[in-house]
Amino acid sequence: MAQQLLMPKATAVWLVDNTALSFDQIAQFCKLHPLEVKAIADGESAQGIKGLDPIATGQLSRDEIVRAEKNPAYKLKLSEPKVRVPESKRRGPRYTPVSKRQDRPNAILWLVRNHPELKDAQISRLVGTTKSTIEQIRDRSHWNSANLTAMDPVTLGLCSQIDLDLEVERAAKNRPLPTAAELGATLEAAQETEKLGFSYEREEEKEMDADAVFAKLKSLKSTHTEEEDEDY
Repeated sequence: MAQQLLMPKATAVWLVDNTALSFDQIAQFCKLHPLEVKAIADGESAQGIKGLDPIATGQLSRDEIVRAEKNPAYKLKLSEPKVRVPESKRRGPRYTPVSKRQDRPNAILWLVRNHPELKDAQISRLVGTTKSTIEQIRDRSHWNSANLTAMDPVTLGLCSQIDLDLEVERAAKNRPLPTAAELGATLEAAQETEKLGFSYEREEEKEMDADAVFAKLKSLKSTHTEEEDEDY
Protein backbone atom coordinates (compact mmCIF):
# COMPACT_ATOMS: atom_id res chain seq x y z
CA MET A 1 0.00 0.00 0.00
CA ALA A 2 1.48 3.36 -1.03
CA GLN A 3 2.31 5.83 1.73
CA GLN A 4 0.16 8.93 1.92
CA LEU A 5 0.72 12.15 3.80
CA LEU A 6 -1.75 12.81 6.59
CA MET A 7 -3.65 16.10 6.31
CA PRO A 8 -1.57 17.68 3.48
CA LYS A 9 -2.89 21.23 3.85
CA ALA A 10 -2.38 21.28 7.63
CA THR A 11 1.14 19.94 7.10
CA ALA A 12 1.81 22.67 4.53
CA VAL A 13 0.67 25.30 7.06
CA TRP A 14 3.18 23.98 9.59
CA LEU A 15 6.03 23.81 7.09
CA VAL A 16 5.38 27.38 5.93
CA ASP A 17 5.41 28.68 9.51
CA ASN A 18 8.29 26.64 10.90
CA THR A 19 10.78 25.97 8.08
CA ALA A 20 12.70 27.79 5.37
CA LEU A 21 11.62 25.41 2.66
CA SER A 22 10.67 26.82 -0.73
CA PHE A 23 7.09 26.90 -1.96
CA ASP A 24 7.95 24.32 -4.61
CA GLN A 25 9.41 21.91 -2.03
CA ILE A 26 6.38 22.20 0.23
CA ALA A 27 4.00 21.87 -2.74
CA GLN A 28 5.79 18.73 -3.96
CA PHE A 29 5.76 17.13 -0.53
CA CYS A 30 2.14 18.00 0.28
CA LYS A 31 0.82 17.36 -3.25
CA LEU A 32 -0.39 20.96 -3.60
CA HIS A 33 0.08 23.67 -6.22
CA PRO A 34 2.90 26.16 -5.54
CA LEU A 35 0.42 29.03 -5.84
CA GLU A 36 -1.71 27.41 -3.15
CA VAL A 37 1.31 27.23 -0.86
CA LYS A 38 2.05 30.89 -1.61
CA ALA A 39 -1.55 31.76 -0.69
CA ILE A 40 -1.07 29.96 2.63
CA ALA A 41 2.10 31.97 3.28
CA ASP A 42 0.30 35.24 2.41
CA GLY A 43 -2.58 34.39 4.74
CA GLU A 44 -5.08 34.21 1.88
CA SER A 45 -5.77 30.48 2.29
CA ALA A 46 -6.15 27.93 5.11
CA GLN A 47 -6.68 30.65 7.71
CA GLY A 48 -8.75 28.40 9.94
CA ILE A 49 -6.48 25.35 9.63
CA LYS A 50 -4.12 24.52 12.48
CA GLY A 51 -0.69 23.36 11.38
CA LEU A 52 0.18 19.68 11.77
CA ASP A 53 3.77 18.84 12.73
CA PRO A 54 4.93 16.04 10.37
CA ILE A 55 7.89 15.35 12.68
CA ALA A 56 5.55 14.59 15.58
CA THR A 57 3.47 12.28 13.40
CA GLY A 58 6.60 10.44 12.26
CA GLN A 59 6.14 11.27 8.58
CA LEU A 60 9.16 13.56 8.28
CA SER A 61 12.47 13.78 10.11
CA ARG A 62 14.28 16.92 11.23
CA ASP A 63 17.37 15.86 9.29
CA GLU A 64 15.28 15.59 6.12
CA ILE A 65 14.03 19.16 6.59
CA VAL A 66 17.54 20.50 7.21
CA ARG A 67 18.84 18.70 4.11
CA ALA A 68 16.05 20.23 2.00
CA GLU A 69 16.60 23.74 3.41
CA LYS A 70 20.25 23.62 2.32
CA ASN A 71 19.38 22.46 -1.21
CA PRO A 72 16.31 24.11 -2.84
CA ALA A 73 16.33 21.40 -5.55
CA TYR A 74 16.03 18.59 -3.01
CA LYS A 75 12.69 16.81 -2.78
CA LEU A 76 11.40 15.81 0.63
CA LYS A 77 10.71 12.14 1.21
CA LEU A 78 8.26 10.56 3.62
CA SER A 79 9.78 8.64 6.49
CA GLU A 80 9.28 4.90 6.60
CA PRO A 81 6.40 4.05 8.94
CA LYS A 82 7.35 2.22 12.12
CA VAL A 83 4.24 0.06 11.98
CA ARG A 84 2.85 -1.35 8.76
CA VAL A 85 -0.85 -2.04 8.58
CA PRO A 86 -1.65 -4.86 6.14
CA GLU A 87 -4.03 -3.95 3.38
CA SER A 88 -7.37 -5.60 3.90
CA LYS A 89 -8.65 -7.63 0.99
CA ARG A 90 -12.35 -8.26 1.12
CA ARG A 91 -13.54 -11.29 -0.76
CA GLY A 92 -17.01 -12.65 -1.12
CA PRO A 93 -20.21 -10.87 -0.17
CA ARG A 94 -20.20 -7.80 2.04
CA TYR A 95 -20.54 -8.45 5.77
CA THR A 96 -23.85 -7.21 7.14
CA PRO A 97 -24.36 -6.59 10.86
CA VAL A 98 -26.85 -8.86 12.59
CA SER A 99 -29.11 -5.89 13.40
CA LYS A 100 -29.49 -5.07 9.70
CA ARG A 101 -29.80 -8.56 8.21
CA GLN A 102 -33.59 -8.51 8.47
CA ASP A 103 -33.62 -5.49 6.14
CA ARG A 104 -31.72 -7.23 3.34
CA PRO A 105 -34.79 -8.75 1.60
CA ASN A 106 -36.41 -5.29 1.44
CA ALA A 107 -33.22 -3.85 -0.03
CA ILE A 108 -32.98 -6.67 -2.58
CA LEU A 109 -36.57 -6.05 -3.64
CA TRP A 110 -35.79 -2.36 -4.11
CA LEU A 111 -32.73 -3.11 -6.24
CA VAL A 112 -34.61 -5.65 -8.37
CA ARG A 113 -37.42 -3.18 -9.05
CA ASN A 114 -35.44 0.02 -9.54
CA HIS A 115 -32.29 -1.36 -11.15
CA PRO A 116 -33.20 -4.49 -13.13
CA GLU A 117 -29.93 -4.12 -15.05
CA LEU A 118 -27.95 -5.18 -11.96
CA LYS A 119 -26.66 -8.75 -11.96
CA ASP A 120 -27.07 -11.07 -9.01
CA ALA A 121 -23.36 -10.82 -8.22
CA GLN A 122 -23.60 -7.04 -8.03
CA ILE A 123 -26.61 -7.14 -5.70
CA SER A 124 -24.76 -9.67 -3.57
CA ARG A 125 -21.78 -7.32 -3.28
CA LEU A 126 -23.98 -4.39 -2.32
CA VAL A 127 -26.10 -5.92 0.44
CA GLY A 128 -24.18 -9.08 1.35
CA THR A 129 -26.63 -11.77 0.35
CA THR A 130 -26.69 -15.03 -1.60
CA LYS A 131 -27.75 -15.76 -5.16
CA SER A 132 -30.51 -18.10 -4.04
CA THR A 133 -32.10 -15.39 -1.90
CA ILE A 134 -32.05 -12.96 -4.83
CA GLU A 135 -33.69 -15.55 -7.11
CA GLN A 136 -36.40 -16.23 -4.53
CA ILE A 137 -37.21 -12.53 -4.30
CA ARG A 138 -37.20 -12.17 -8.09
CA ASP A 139 -39.74 -14.97 -8.62
CA ARG A 140 -41.62 -14.14 -5.37
CA SER A 141 -40.98 -17.56 -3.86
CA HIS A 142 -39.35 -16.10 -0.75
CA TRP A 143 -40.99 -17.24 2.46
CA ASN A 144 -41.78 -13.63 3.45
CA SER A 145 -42.63 -12.20 0.03
CA ALA A 146 -46.09 -11.02 1.13
CA ASN A 147 -44.61 -8.78 3.82
CA LEU A 148 -41.63 -7.36 1.93
CA THR A 149 -41.44 -3.62 1.26
CA ALA A 150 -38.98 -2.19 -1.23
CA MET A 151 -36.52 0.03 0.64
CA ASP A 152 -33.40 1.86 -0.51
CA PRO A 153 -30.29 -0.03 0.71
CA VAL A 154 -28.47 3.29 1.17
CA THR A 155 -31.19 4.51 3.54
CA LEU A 156 -31.04 1.20 5.40
CA GLY A 157 -27.27 1.56 5.80
CA LEU A 158 -26.47 -1.64 3.92
CA CYS A 159 -24.27 0.10 1.34
CA SER A 160 -23.05 3.58 0.43
CA GLN A 161 -24.42 5.74 -2.36
CA ILE A 162 -20.98 5.67 -4.01
CA ASP A 163 -20.96 1.85 -4.13
CA LEU A 164 -24.51 1.78 -5.53
CA ASP A 165 -23.74 4.36 -8.22
CA LEU A 166 -20.60 2.45 -9.18
CA GLU A 167 -22.43 -0.85 -9.64
CA VAL A 168 -25.23 0.85 -11.61
CA GLU A 169 -22.66 2.50 -13.88
CA ARG A 170 -20.92 -0.82 -14.50
CA ALA A 171 -24.23 -2.49 -15.34
CA ALA A 172 -25.18 0.32 -17.71
CA LYS A 173 -21.95 -0.09 -19.68
CA ASN A 174 -22.59 -3.79 -20.26
CA ARG A 175 -26.26 -3.32 -21.12
CA PRO A 176 -27.09 -3.59 -24.86
CA LEU A 177 -28.60 -0.59 -26.59
CA PRO A 178 -32.43 -0.61 -26.66
CA THR A 179 -34.15 -1.51 -29.90
CA ALA A 180 -36.71 0.66 -31.67
CA ALA A 181 -39.52 -1.58 -30.42
CA GLU A 182 -38.36 -1.12 -26.80
CA LEU A 183 -38.27 2.62 -27.22
CA GLY A 184 -41.81 2.59 -28.62
CA ALA A 185 -40.83 4.30 -31.83
CA THR A 186 -43.75 5.97 -33.63
CA LEU A 187 -41.92 7.54 -36.57
CA GLU A 188 -42.59 5.99 -39.96
CA ALA A 189 -39.90 5.15 -42.46
CA ALA A 190 -38.94 7.82 -44.97
CA GLN A 191 -40.05 5.71 -47.94
CA GLU A 192 -43.50 5.41 -46.39
CA THR A 193 -43.92 9.12 -45.79
CA GLU A 194 -42.86 9.91 -49.36
CA LYS A 195 -45.86 7.94 -50.65
CA LEU A 196 -48.32 10.24 -48.93
CA GLY A 197 -50.14 12.53 -51.37
CA PHE A 198 -51.32 16.07 -50.82
CA SER A 199 -54.92 15.62 -52.01
CA TYR A 200 -56.44 17.67 -49.19
CA GLU A 201 -57.36 21.28 -49.71
CA ARG A 202 -57.67 23.98 -47.14
CA GLU A 203 -61.12 25.45 -46.94
CA GLU A 204 -59.93 29.01 -47.48
CA GLU A 205 -57.95 27.98 -50.56
CA LYS A 206 -60.97 26.65 -52.44
CA GLU A 207 -62.09 28.66 -55.40
CA MET A 208 -65.14 30.65 -54.37
CA ASP A 209 -68.15 31.35 -56.59
CA ALA A 210 -68.52 35.16 -57.01
CA ASP A 211 -72.28 35.02 -57.76
CA ALA A 212 -72.93 33.00 -54.61
CA VAL A 213 -71.02 35.53 -52.52
CA PHE A 214 -72.93 38.55 -53.86
CA ALA A 215 -76.26 36.77 -53.44
CA LYS A 216 -75.43 36.07 -49.83
CA LEU A 217 -74.48 39.70 -49.24
CA LYS A 218 -77.77 40.94 -50.78
CA SER A 219 -79.78 38.63 -48.56
CA LEU A 220 -77.96 39.87 -45.47
CA LYS A 221 -78.53 43.51 -46.49
CA SER A 222 -82.27 43.01 -47.06
CA THR A 223 -82.63 41.26 -43.72
CA HIS A 224 -80.85 44.12 -41.94
CA THR A 225 -83.18 46.67 -43.63
CA GLU A 226 -86.32 44.82 -42.54
CA GLU A 227 -85.09 44.74 -38.96
CA GLU A 228 -84.56 48.53 -39.00
CA ASP A 229 -88.13 49.10 -40.37
CA GLU A 230 -89.60 47.03 -37.57
CA ASP A 231 -87.72 49.13 -34.97
CA TYR A 232 -89.33 52.32 -36.30
